[in-house]
Amino acid sequence: MGSAFVVRYETTPEAADENQKLVEAVFAQLAEQRPGGLSYASFRLDDGVSFLHVGYVDGDDNPLNASTAFQEFQREFRSRAPGGPVFSGGALVGSFGFGTPA
Repeated sequence: MGSAFVVRYETTPEAADENQKLVEAVFAQLAEQRPGGLSYASFRLDDGVSFLHVGYVDGDDNPLNASTAFQEFQREFRSRAPGGPVFSGGALVGSFGFGTPA
């Protein structure tokens, strides 16, 4: 059984581009390593400083935890997003081209 997650946060204006580069590095590593059991998307919202990450993990282990690029993304997260993230778990109700329905 899998689980969904949604994370939203706002960076400082000065850190938004750096944050995007770190997110892009995570996706580059995921594309290279192609871990199973993960559907994941990230969005930079129209205000230019807010980010939204949506994911679905099929099973108990989140492949992001093994990603060195994700660890680097997390390393100084609070300096880029002083307000911290708003995290919500959930259950996938339905999807089109994303994850596996519960």
